[in-house]
Amino acid sequence: MLRQSARSLLEKECPSTLVRHLMEDERGYDPALWQKLAELGWLGLVIPEDHGGAGLSYVDLVLVLEEMGSVLLPSPFIWTVMFAEAIKRAGSAEQKRSLLPEIAGANLIGTVAWQEPSGSWSADGIAMAARPVGGGFALDGVKLFVNDGHVADYILVAARTSGHGEDGITLFALDSERIGISATPLKTMDQTRKLTELKFSGVKAAADDIVGSVDTGWQTLAAVLDRGKVMLAAEMMGGAQKVLDMTVDYAKVRVQFGRPIGGFQAVQHKCANMMVDIEGAKSAVYYASWAVSNDHPEAALAASVAKAAASDAYRRVSAEGIQLHGGIGFTWDHDLHLYFKRAKSAEFTFGDGAWNRELVAQAINL
Repeated sequence: MLRQSARSLLEKECPSTLVRHLMEDERGYDPALWQKLAELGWLGLVIPEDHGGAGLSYVDLVLVLEEMGSVLLPSPFIWTVMFAEAIKRAGSAEQKRSLLPEIAGANLIGTVAWQEPSGSWSADGIAMAARPVGGGFALDGVKLFVNDGHVADYILVAARTSGHGEDGITLFALDSERIGISATPLKTMDQTRKLTELKFSGVKAAADDIVGSVDTGWQTLAAVLDRGKVMLAAEMMGGAQKVLDMTVDYAKVRVQFGRPIGGFQAVQHKCANMMVDIEGAKSAVYYASWAVSNDHPEAALAASVAKAAASDAYRRVSAEGIQLHGGIGFTWDHDLHLYFKRAKSAEFTFGDGAWNRELVAQAINL
């Protein structure tokens, strides 16, 4: 029922014409549609009931995300849920009381700022300093590739308060209007996703802004990133499935040498390989959604497997889809190139397949 309601709404409210319009819109999302997502309870699906949410799990959430990926929904949904997850896991009672109901009601957009100019996906890449000043901290540095940072109301910022590596990282929940924060939109290949460079110049953060405790933020951030991987992988699977459906439909009507191209064995083999790619990755995503929902010891491992599988599958499926469409697949008027670009941008969000396979190897002591 959840999948059916999501599909019904998104196919009606997010046609490709809206996607293309939002590609040109500076905001990159539709506030009216964002409000409808909240009315259906999607923004609060994994937020506890006592904080205005539905109290469901990531197993439920991935179904909605697959449908979002199917229509290439441009929205800050994933990053907002990640921000909420950090508050839910490590936030103070006041942070939970003030922020979580606002997220569930679509009154607050959140994002996560952790990557820096080094481009590293690991804890070593977090170098932005948070210097003790009075009873709080002052943040100075740059965060890159921040999803929807230009429209976010709150930002989960990872900064270094001491040490190196995974030690000494502190998380701050900062409102985007704070003095010293400036946002610069970045040009991207995937215009359905907006990325931002955030600069922090002496930004003041009080003790009340800290999520969790000082110097121990990496554990929370790692758990949040794992759930981000699962959500993004689910969205990617929705997009890959849509590419396969589009390709099969096209193969049934495109006639060459007097017969539909779907009747040629070479085309059938390519479509079959696309389906195998998708089904294998979906299995990994569904298991990972269960693992992170239950804080299973294998949650981080499962999330990395799911992201690696989804990254490879979506890239291959979208590329094959363009090939099987022939010349029309390369045209601006056809939607297939939008899926290919989304596949490429999603592939490098939270680390590409090679990086996540490296994490898997480390997890199993290879």
